[in-house]
Amino acid sequence: MKFQIEKNAFVRTLQRVQGVVERRNTMPILANILLKAQPGKIEVMATDLEISIKDLCDAAVTKEGSITINARKLFEIIKEAPEDKIDISAEENGKITIKSGKAKFNIMSLPVEEFPSFPSYDEGKLVRVTPEIVKEMIEKTAFASSTDETRYNINGVYVEKEGANIRMVATDGHRLALIERKSEWPDLDKGVILPRKGVFELKRFLDTHEEGTISLAFTPNSMVVKQDSTILIMRLIDGEFPDYKQVIPKGNERMVRVERLGFLSSLKRVSLLSLEKGRGVKFGLSKGKLELSSNNPDMGEAREELNADYKNDGLEIGFNATYMMDVLEVINGDEVVLELKDRESPAVLKLAAPSQGGHADDYMYVIMPMRI
Repeated sequence: MKFQIEKNAFVRTLQRVQGVVERRNTMPILANILLKAQPGKIEVMATDLEISIKDLCDAAVTKEGSITINARKLFEIIKEAPEDKIDISAEENGKITIKSGKAKFNIMSLPVEEFPSFPSYDEGKLVRVTPEIVKEMIEKTAFASSTDETRYNINGVYVEKEGANIRMVATDGHRLALIERKSEWPDLDKGVILPRKGVFELKRFLDTHEEGTISLAFTPNSMVVKQDSTILIMRLIDGEFPDYKQVIPKGNERMVRVERLGFLSSLKRVSLLSLEKGRGVKFGLSKGKLELSSNNPDMGEAREELNADYKNDGLEIGFNATYMMDVLEVINGDEVVLELKDRESPAVLKLAAPSQGGHADDYMYVIMPMRI
């Protein structure tokens, strides 16, 4: 195999596949990427067996063939190459030579036969969707998914389709984020769970493919995302997502309306003196006022008062400040409403008014209180 390739284009392609490469080294071949030299193109593929990505990059190919090469080292070498043109060749003994200007690198490869094959899918089932909608839905839910690998069925984002609407839900058992949008979407017989890592790779994919549309499809066990020459396939989580509708509280009649950025800033300050474990902040409610306070026996205490539209009886309730700040960071709107029942029942946080291009009820965040 032998080809010449332009540095900047190759760096962009290699950067797109880095996040998928297996870093735990359970199988040495998964630390590598597969390069296939075809007439005028180099195909680049990476996989960790759960997520696979494939892309193309223009190249002057003088000899076709395939190699595997350590993904991180190749990316570092190409990024630091001194010249715009890079020559790569492979010998039958598995040695790969990379040349750029006066710099030369020799790297050993692993057998191509050991590299997993790219998952198959039906091109005809791809449906075009608007990337901005998918990106927004991920941003407003994925942060709430569980990182506890023993609870695999909530280690991701649940997606279901109802009529013309798509709903995404994520939870870690202490909080739940739900968003619903009207969008074109492939047919789904039932809801599916997208893996946490796959969702964040999809977010990265969307960040680098902002123009035009993307295409989505589902196979019995995977989700396919495609735009131009880039294809991302993630294996779905095989499990039952909890009945999230049972978690959404009803009858929360205490309403607190507050300015979002001021609320967020106050929480950041008051939480500085909260206990590291739990990051608990006490919410003290009285007519027209929200008082935030924290107390750390080893450090001291913090207290701050906010103007709030609140007309009910007084209430004290505690929340994990990090959980509350996470959602205030991603909501787009000037004001939010916190719906409460009592100090032991979950709260609901929503936009106070429709945001541009959406409706307040399309997004909600449920958060469990904590004892402080």
